[in-house]
Amino acid sequence: MTAATHSTLFPQVPETPDAVLDGLDPEQREVALALHGPVCVLAGAGTGKTRAITHRIAYGVRAGILQPATVLAVTFTNRAAGEMRGRLRQLGATGVQARTFHSAALRQLQYFWPKAVGGELPRLLERKVQLVAEAAARCELRLDRNELRDVTSEIEWAKVTQTVPADYPAAVAKTQRDAPRDPAVLSQIYSTYEQLKRDRSVIDFEDVLLLTVGILQDRSDIAEHVRGQYQHFVVDEYQDVSPLQQRLLDLWVGDRDDLCVVGDASQTIYSFTGATPDHLLNFRTRHPGATVVKLVRDYRSTPQVVHLANGLLSQAHGKAADHRLELVSQRDKGPEPVYAEYSDEPTEAEGTARLIRDLVAAGVPAGEIAVLYRVNSQSEVYEQALADAGVPYQLRGAERFFERAEVREAGTALRGAARAGGNDSLLDGAEDLAAQVRAVLSTKGWTSRPPAGSGAVRDRWESLAALVRLAEDFETAKPGATLTDLVRELDERAAAQHAPTVQGVTLASLHSAKGLEWDAVFLVGLTEGMMPIAYAKTDEQVEEERRLMYVGITRARVHLSLSWALSRSPGGRASRRPTRFLNGLRPGSTASGARSGAGGVGGIDRGTGRSAVGRTPAVERKPRSPVRCRVCGRTLTDAGEMKLMRCEECPSDMDEVLYGRLYDWRAAQAALLGQPDFCVFTEKTLMAIAEAVPSTAGELVVIAGVGNRKLSRFGTDVLAICAGEAMDGESEEGADET
Repeated sequence: MTAATHSTLFPQVPETPDAVLDGLDPEQREVALALHGPVCVLAGAGTGKTRAITHRIAYGVRAGILQPATVLAVTFTNRAAGEMRGRLRQLGATGVQARTFHSAALRQLQYFWPKAVGGELPRLLERKVQLVAEAAARCELRLDRNELRDVTSEIEWAKVTQTVPADYPAAVAKTQRDAPRDPAVLSQIYSTYEQLKRDRSVIDFEDVLLLTVGILQDRSDIAEHVRGQYQHFVVDEYQDVSPLQQRLLDLWVGDRDDLCVVGDASQTIYSFTGATPDHLLNFRTRHPGATVVKLVRDYRSTPQVVHLANGLLSQAHGKAADHRLELVSQRDKGPEPVYAEYSDEPTEAEGTARLIRDLVAAGVPAGEIAVLYRVNSQSEVYEQALADAGVPYQLRGAERFFERAEVREAGTALRGAARAGGNDSLLDGAEDLAAQVRAVLSTKGWTSRPPAGSGAVRDRWESLAALVRLAEDFETAKPGATLTDLVRELDERAAAQHAPTVQGVTLASLHSAKGLEWDAVFLVGLTEGMMPIAYAKTDEQVEEERRLMYVGITRARVHLSLSWALSRSPGGRASRRPTRFLNGLRPGSTASGARSGAGGVGGIDRGTGRSAVGRTPAVERKPRSPVRCRVCGRTLTDAGEMKLMRCEECPSDMDEVLYGRLYDWRAAQAALLGQPDFCVFTEKTLMAIAEAVPSTAGELVVIAGVGNRKLSRFGTDVLAICAGEAMDGESEEGADET
């Protein structure tokens, strides 16, 4: 009933209010028409919840039932708020406020502070880490970077759960929370941090909510002013509401009932920040007359992906599990999920990169592929593997699209060309809008063919290419559009943070992938201790880890790969087990989690099964031999030590002259291939070669970072340099032939 949501084409604004409802399924339509009284929408992954609530708002506005300025839609991220504003604009519902809780509260606080308190609002502290470090120092504690991050998160949790410093130890005991330090010590740091803020007249993001709540509670006149302004509320991702956000929402709504909440208890993955699904699950209790609509038609994922997601939740326990939604896929059949076991993490990354390269070769855009992992520290090995495979990638959480230097420069150039119109010689011969944009952006680094490899040059090209695609889609949707029209569209998108798609495989943590989707998803590192994470001790914590994996699975539209490695490092002991969450779900496994005999786990051969592009993967590699220190002979397990092939404490005997020659050779090769230097060899690999001074192919190939592929490509040159031979044009010809 509803189309896939990832098209970049610009939909036409519906001509009538009834046209806003076109294409909605029966349940989505019910949501759109439920414009009065409390409404609770229980929406499973991929069921079109954003579509339902934006069409609800747009229908109400277009039909004259809702006044745009009286509607406040709140969500949890700037990206989600920007997407909502973009969709409302496309539906002809301009003037509706779509903001995050913090953004809406800050706006009100800035407006009412002079009246409620007097003077100017204290300066907002953008990052509290430095002040927390100072507070710890005053308590005679020195925290390293990781401890500082954990203590800062703990202070944030205390504030959003409305726990003051003196009550923090009792709150930790009551909730069985694993505090990163002794609760009494954390209470002291927390109290000192609050005192430092008062001394310096600054507030943090949590204070924005706390102060807004305080003003609305204490000043009934201000509370009535806000309620007179906003009379209709929509809350997205309601399962992630914290007690403090719920208190603020209650004050906004007052004794009225024009409230629509949307959420899915099975996607509650932020309890460590104070989020709780209780408000969603208890909504009917608080509002006995509420309309409850369940969205279970999954338009995102194939039946194969949905079947796995449903199976994962069928084994869940707890209150959230009691309210799980059984999804029903609305898509045609697709490939079965791929399960792959590898000997170690580097091999897992290399295997994943090969499958991704195959997908891209088969026609799946790189921007429609994601690699998802449990913690950010897992990304490095996949960055290296994708770079080695020549596949572009982007890290989730990087700089916002419209804030990138090349995008700002492109906007300035397009704006200048629009003002010049026919007087700009650059546009001579460019008959349509897309051709004009390509002509302008060609002066900023865009070319019809992408540069090879990855790195800053490729990142810049990808940003400009995204603008070119946006112009092409804009012209398709709006024939006759001019450069001025496009510039206006870009300005509106920048204001809403409604960015176009950048082509490159996304590397992201499972938490940061929430709310996103791709054609192909690779869930990696699925071992006990990582999924569920080692510090998930209680049943409730383990169930949240299960929900996190559910979120990861349901990001995939068609292709889904799940993999794990039996050891961290090449040659390490194969002591790891695949996550318990797959027991009874992956072929050959049992719900009891029993492992089968040697040669595989759960009856699955390493790297077997059909790949995501429907081909049988390459023959399994033989297990790697243990990597030993070439100085003392100890078996190495640390990734950095294995790169250098020696213990960290063992003396280095690197040949500085050889290293310099290798360094210069690498730069020349990278320039010749049009790739970043690290795509040839990383710095650590060059150092390892200069220390080992290999004389044979066998000695070179065992150096971490070389491998068979790079041996065949660069081995002759490297061995010649190590032998002290002078390099001539022969190496360049050899490079051209590879």
